[in-house]
Amino acid sequence: MSETASTAGKPPRVLGGPDANRWKALVFIALAQLMVVLDATIVNIALPSAQQDLGISDGNRQWVVTAYALAFGGLLLFGGRIADLWGRKRAFVLGLGGFAAASALGGAATNEAMMFGARALQGVFGALLAPAALSLLAVMFTDGKERAKAFGIYGAIAGGGGAVGLILGGFLTEYLDWRWTFFVNIPFAVVAAAGAYFVIREPEGGRNRSPLDVPGVVLSTVGLVALVYGFTRAESEGWSDSLTIGMFVASAVLLAAFVAVEARVKAPLLPLRVVTERNRGGVYLSLGLAIIAMFGLFLFLTYYLQVVKGYSPVKTGFAFLPMVAGMITGSTQIGTRLMTRVAPRLLMGPGFLVAALGMLFLTQLEIDTSYAGVLLPGMLLLGLGMGTAFMPAMSLATLGVKPRDAGVASAMVNTSQQVGGAIGTALLNTIAASATTSYVADRIGGATSRSQQQLVQLQGQVQGYTSAIWFAVGILVAAAAIALTLINAGRPGGTAVAGSAEKTVGDEMAVPVAMH
Repeated sequence: MSETASTAGKPPRVLGGPDANRWKALVFIALAQLMVVLDATIVNIALPSAQQDLGISDGNRQWVVTAYALAFGGLLLFGGRIADLWGRKRAFVLGLGGFAAASALGGAATNEAMMFGARALQGVFGALLAPAALSLLAVMFTDGKERAKAFGIYGAIAGGGGAVGLILGGFLTEYLDWRWTFFVNIPFAVVAAAGAYFVIREPEGGRNRSPLDVPGVVLSTVGLVALVYGFTRAESEGWSDSLTIGMFVASAVLLAAFVAVEARVKAPLLPLRVVTERNRGGVYLSLGLAIIAMFGLFLFLTYYLQVVKGYSPVKTGFAFLPMVAGMITGSTQIGTRLMTRVAPRLLMGPGFLVAALGMLFLTQLEIDTSYAGVLLPGMLLLGLGMGTAFMPAMSLATLGVKPRDAGVASAMVNTSQQVGGAIGTALLNTIAASATTSYVADRIGGATSRSQQQLVQLQGQVQGYTSAIWFAVGILVAAAAIALTLINAGRPGGTAVAGSAEKTVGDEMAVPVAMH
């Protein structure tokens, strides 16, 4: 029966027509996204306290972060495909329920094994939840202007949520207990799941009921886990470590095999058309690079503010507020207002360049740097640029995609962010550590007193941060260049967006009814 046919005496519904509850649904989707993004940074603040309470060794503490990153990064494509197969609403609600249960387990952890297991479970359900959330937006908001607003809100949360996590994590750790950084997820998840269950109405005809591509699932999962673990290990053990090199080689072989399999199987896990389309490929690549720069900076600024400047966790969180304000402004005011008027590359390219300018401010960091003179304008510009660029990137990554592929297309956005985060943390941390070691080795001999030696150590740390931030500036410029050259889509609602020509009734998102 046609999707536009009338049922049970109801008036006919136009295929792809807007859902009356879509704005209410956005509230719950945004809430779930905030929970996932918060979790990426909130646990970092609580880590020292949790390590002490649970008796986790220094060598093992990285697994609190790594267990989550491996499960989340490795299973994202599988999670996206499951959302396409089961239905995004079902995957979304199940992901929220599982994430809440895993968070309760983490908060109640009595030893390191229980903590690592809870973090891995959070990653598993996060990998189901994140692509389902983004693909729901992609199939529910089809009108150009409405899509711009919805993705503006989503982009602001995706970009600024991490910094909010630093504030919330600081408050919970300082005034309550580190366990609350896990328990706080439960009310978020319960409210978002209940709201989604009653409010979200997924458009019909968007499921991909093809049989699951098991070889693709195995190769992509193991390949991505090897890649993320390789970068994580490089951070702690060095780039020349034999297991680190082995992980990179294994990842390259497995992912190459994955591409070969996907090109041949009838129902691939990741249809290559999703990533080979010029605009989406440009978004995944430029977004991944930008995240490399951003994740490294979060890490360095947190250490700089707490170790060098002596800020408390709460004060450190508040110090990041200008970045959050910049992201929200860039995403909801600049990006949303201009997205239907200019081509996406003219928002993404300049956005990344403005962010690079903010990074350039932060290369001036010294021990006695003024917050108002350097950190404030730097973070404001960084947030403004990233917010402006993130918003059209999130929308373009899923625009023109067949509804049955929306889950995997959304998963690729999350994968580029997750892998970018792992690379950024490892790569920039290595650059910083190398610069610090070199600086201290050259100057420590001239420091005669203990206070002078401590000063040289601090100066060395700051030198390491600024060296890595210079590298991040270059990465953001490269992201801008890729966005400006690869992405050639016209403005939504104006010139045809590449990929939109694929739309056919019964197979694609129908062209939405004009709303005036």
